Amino acid sequence: MRWQQLFADLAAQFAHAEAAEELAESASRARSELGAVTLVDRLGGSVGSPLRVRCRGAGQVAGVLADLGPGWLLLVDERGAECLVAAGAVTSVTGLGRRTSADVEEDGRPRVRFDLRLLLRAMARDRSAVSVTTDDGVVLIGTVDRVGADFVELAEHPMGEPRRASAVRAVHAIALDAVALVARTAEAASG
Repeated sequence: MRWQQLFADLAAQFAHAEAAEELAESASRARSELGAVTLVDRLGGSVGSPLRVRCRGAGQVAGVLADLGPGWLLLVDERGAECLVAAGAVTSVTGLGRRTSADVEEDGRPRVRFDLRLLLRAMARDRSAVSVTTDDGVVLIGTVDRVGADFVELAEHPMGEPRRASAVRAVHAIALDAVALVARTAEAASG
């Protein structure tokens, strides 16, 4: 009888140690997984929610998070104006819920995500006038002419005028890392 009691005691100690090890491993795995979550991943659970985003150079931008992708967020304000925010310029976000997004569609397919360069190239094709705010607070108005690997080229021209060679004041090559936000100008948004 003493041997059975000893074996039972040893089995209980082993089970307790194994459970403690599993709990520690689970906590470590959770910390590791959380350590791999990017800001954009974290914001994915808040699509459709109103947020306040602080950006270097642009200050606070508020709106409903309409979409996001690698390196960018799309906010829509109460007037319906869209603002493309470069994730690299974001310093803080207020209004987040508890959820973090999985990068899959509702039907289980992986979500296709476009990076900031691809969105800027679409703006170049669109030829709409935009305002670009850099991370040091400079605001330039014009038309996106082209997008390179690490820069966007903006033809600066007066607001309300189409991009014509005679209207272009200057051409700016802006480092993509310096872009804080891009918004369509009021004329482009209403037209």
